Parts: sequence; structure tokens; C-alpha cells
Amino acid sequence: MRSLSNIVLGLGLVSVGKVVPVVAQSEEIGVAAYPFPLGQVTLGEGRWADSQSRTLNYLLQVDVERLLYNFRLNHGLSTQGASTNGGWDAPTFPFRTHAQGHYLTAWSQCWAILRNEECRDRATYFSAELQKCQANNEAAGFNAGYLSGFPESDIQRVEDRTLNNGNVPYYALHKTLAGLLDVWRYTGDEVARDTLLEFCAWVDWRTGRLSYDQMQAMLRTEFGGMNEVLADVYHQTGDERWLEVAQRFDDAFIFDPLANDQDRLNGLHANTQIPKWIGSARTYKASGTTRYLDIARNAWQFTVNQHSYSIGSNSQAEHFRPPNQISGFLTNDTGESCNTYNMLKLTRELWLVDPRDTTYFDFYERAMLNHMIGIQHPSDEHGHITYFTPLNPGGHRGIGPAWGGGTWSTDYNSFWCCQATSLETFTKLADSIFFYDESTLYVNQFTASRLDWADREVVVTQDTAFPASNNSTLTIEGSGSFDLAVRIPAWTSDATITVNGEPADAEITPGEYAIVTRDWADGDVVEIVLPFSIYTIAANDDDALVTVAYGPVVLAGDYGDETLSSSPAIDLESITQQEGSLEFEAVVDGQARRLFPFYDAHDINYNVYWRLNG
Repeated sequence: MRSLSNIVLGLGLVSVGKVVPVVAQSEEIGVAAYPFPLGQVTLGEGRWADSQSRTLNYLLQVDVERLLYNFRLNHGLSTQGASTNGGWDAPTFPFRTHAQGHYLTAWSQCWAILRNEECRDRATYFSAELQKCQANNEAAGFNAGYLSGFPESDIQRVEDRTLNNGNVPYYALHKTLAGLLDVWRYTGDEVARDTLLEFCAWVDWRTGRLSYDQMQAMLRTEFGGMNEVLADVYHQTGDERWLEVAQRFDDAFIFDPLANDQDRLNGLHANTQIPKWIGSARTYKASGTTRYLDIARNAWQFTVNQHSYSIGSNSQAEHFRPPNQISGFLTNDTGESCNTYNMLKLTRELWLVDPRDTTYFDFYERAMLNHMIGIQHPSDEHGHITYFTPLNPGGHRGIGPAWGGGTWSTDYNSFWCCQATSLETFTKLADSIFFYDESTLYVNQFTASRLDWADREVVVTQDTAFPASNNSTLTIEGSGSFDLAVRIPAWTSDATITVNGEPADAEITPGEYAIVTRDWADGDVVEIVLPFSIYTIAANDDDALVTVAYGPVVLAGDYGDETLSSSPAIDLESITQQEGSLEFEAVVDGQARRLFPFYDAHDINYNVYWRLNG
């Protein structure tokens, strides 16, 4: 394939001067803190930057023409010269083209954060080709605005409740809508904007024809985050039309119990629900209706406290199980990656409303570090991932159900939901480290990074090897008066903060923010030390079944190629640390066993949940 830069610039679709972020037109309601614009925070050297680089490699090498194949075929355009994909993007797969919106988002994020022009050009070229597909709708027999890799008749069938081929059409449409929105808001591309709004108009027309009962019946089929993306289009445009359409996707069957503080998640397909809760949070910020916030908060509390494993993941065989039931659901199909991707999005949305509550980012850290970072194989130059994260005794990443989640993803023969969401995860790792409000800079995660706080003409560089070390250094360039709010995780004790070598004038309590108020001067250095210790995380339903953690890091046992039929017994008093490392040794079932960070458990059998012995 020729360079996309040459193709796109040759068609006149992009000019560097024109491609700028688009400012949202609607101010969000109820928000007390704000993320920095993408690009103002970048990653320093370390594990996260390596993960980002592997994903970028793939995004720059994937064949765009193959990704366009199903769209062109469905809309009656030529596919000459393009190969087809396999897996969940094969031409016969029911909800093909669900993944492409994630590619649009990931390319756009790489432009916004890394200023990678090839990624920008891929995003705008792809958007222009989608517009051509949309423009051929009359010839293809579709209504104006429709855009997909499968026929519009699938939408009719989901409305009629006659769809029985495993298709989830609105789930796939949501991804394309969200991708076009991200291309528009991060690159300023007007073609993406126009295609998006025409697509949204089709959604308005299509759903506006249905009665309330018909719409509610249709919502029994997974529809992704349709409420989220439409609320976001309202935020971006200020046009209340899109908020009204978003609210048509309020799923009463799911929302009503949550609004009444009832956990009825058992048996539900987990990743069908979590995007709805994100949409509820986004709709609250658009409408100010507190019921939406109650739904999102209650859903988060139930999922984190009653349905999550020690690594921050949730679901077994993609479904929620009874509340507080963990020990009976330690299998090779736990922890669908999509669920955690979406829980991190929900966590972020809720924290922005209540930014002095550290429990949100304590969970975010646990799930990101112990689940998401480990789903990507560190030796794969394209950053391929595993669908499930097994937690069965003697588990092994890449082992699971054969239908598609039981191996590592590939360039062109997978396209699972989890592979697609991981493209976003590993291109926006810098988006949730620092936040701000009128008077405060929040430090929520400890990873090597650089903040360019343009509004205050201040640069903050965070140097750390966390979690390989328990300290982080912030260096201030520029000057100004603001509070520095440092999250003190609940897992630490005796944390310290110094400024230029002297103890900071701040109250330091685990599970709270330490607030350092100061007139900052150029060259000020803040040293944060968060002592680690060994502790256990018990299964909700069995106090004698535990995970061993060290600070923020869940530890796994190395079982090589050994198999296990049940959880082994660990002697906690025997755990000893190898000096200067995150390596440990413990007596397990009477024998010495290596313990190490779970996020590094690749290509071996491992164990995470232990029986207590002593």
C-alpha cells in the first residue's frame, strides 16, 4: 500500500494547518475537575510507553484497504485489490465492522498525543472513504445516513425482534459513530464531522419511528454505548437534538433497579451493561438529571465491590455472577478485557464529579496495572492481546475458549471486541495521570510522564520506575500558586512527601489526597515515597482464599508447565523478598515457589488465588 500521507494529501482531504482539535460547545454539568487535553500529557520511558509503541507499530502497518473492505462491499463500491479479513471482521461475520471505529479513535489519539502525522492521515482518509460509502446509500438500497458493513435490514430485524443470527447491529454502529466523533474532535476534520452528523440523523430518524415499548424491546439486544456517543455529540455540538436521541437508549430494564440501589446484575452479559452506565454518566453531565448519576455510581459500586476479582477485572464467561461470589468462578474465561476497558472509562467519569474521592483511582490503578497492562504480550512487536485473563489454578494467558478468546490476537484474523478496545487503551495511557481544577493539580497515577500545563505556563515532569520502585519525583518548570493534590493509595502507610528536601506542609493519610499548598518556583522538586508491604486480598465469599499483593502489585506464582487441579496452599510467613526487586519466594504446598508481578506472567502457567496455610 502506498503511504497514506501521499494518498490523503494528494486527494486534498487534509492540510496540516486545518487539522486542529475542535472545542466542545456544551459545558458539562456537575463536573468538579477536568482532564488535560490530549497531547498536554505524554509518557516518559517505561513499561507504559513500551506498550504504547507496540500498538503504534500495528496502527501504522495495518492495511487500511482491508479495514474498508466490508464497508465498500456493503455500500456497493468497488473492493478491487483489497484482501478480506478473518475472525470478527470476516465478510460473513454478523457484526463485522464493529472494530473499525476503534482504529479511528486510536489513530486520532496518536495524532493528538504523539503528533504522528501518518496516524492523522489514516484517520482522515478512512473518514473520507466512509463518506463515499454513505453517499452511495440510495444505489445500495439504504436510507440516507446509514453506514455499516452489514445491510440495514439487520436493523429492521432487531426492531422486529426477528434477529437470531448473533448480530448486535447497534453495538457495531456505536463504534463507527464514536470513531468518527474522535476524528472530528481530535483532528478537526470536517469530512468526519459531516459523515458523523448524517449518521446521527439516520439514528434519530430510525429510532424516532418506534414507540417507547418498541424501543425498550429493541434494547434487549446489545447496543454498545449508543447513549454515550449521542450524549457526546450533544456535548460537542451543543445541539439538544442529540441529547434527546441519546435518552431513547435509556434501558429501563437495567436502569430502574440501579436507580433504586438494587444489584440485579447476576446472569447479565457484563460488557453489554457497562457502556450503558458510561452513557448514563455522560447523560447526567449533559442534562443535570441526578438519576443518571445515581445509576452510574451504583453500578460502579456493585461491580467493583461485589463482582470484581483481585486484579480489578470482572465477569466469568463474559457474564456477571451472583454478588460476592468469587471462589466458584475462578476459571480460564475470567476477566474479559473489554469490561475493564469500560470500567476504567466509567471510573474516570465518576471521579471527575467527585475528585476528592481516592477510591476511584485506587481501583483504576489496580485494574490498569494488574489487568490491562498484562493483556498485551510484551514480546509482540504489534502489541497483540489476550481476550480473557484466566484466574483458574495453574492459569495461562492465551488459554481459553476456542471460539476466539483462547489465544493471542493477530493482525488480520481476530478483530475481537477486546482487541479493538485495546487499541484505545494503549494509545491513551497518558490521559489519566494528571487532572486539574481552578486551584489544584491532581496527581492520580505514578508513571513516568510530562505535563505541559499550557494555561499556567508550567511544566511538570514525573520521574519514576513505579511500581518497580515506591517513589516518584515531580520537577516543576515555571512558577505559580496552586495546590498539589497527591493521591495517597489505601494500600500504603507512612507515606512521605518532601519539597526541595524538606517535609511538605500537608496531612498525609492513606486513602486520601495529600494537599500541598505553595507558591511554586521554577526548579522545585517534590519527592513522593509510598512504602510497599505484603498484604492479602480475600475472596468475597471465602476468607481463606486470598491473593497476595505487594503495594499496588498483585503477585502470581510461577508454575512453568506444571498443571494444578485446585488452589495451592501458601505459608504467608514464609514470603521473602529478593533484595531490590519485585521477586519473592514463598513456601507453597511445602515447596519453595517463585512469586512475581502478575502483569509479567506470560508464556507460563501461574497461580493468583491461594489457600492460606498459617
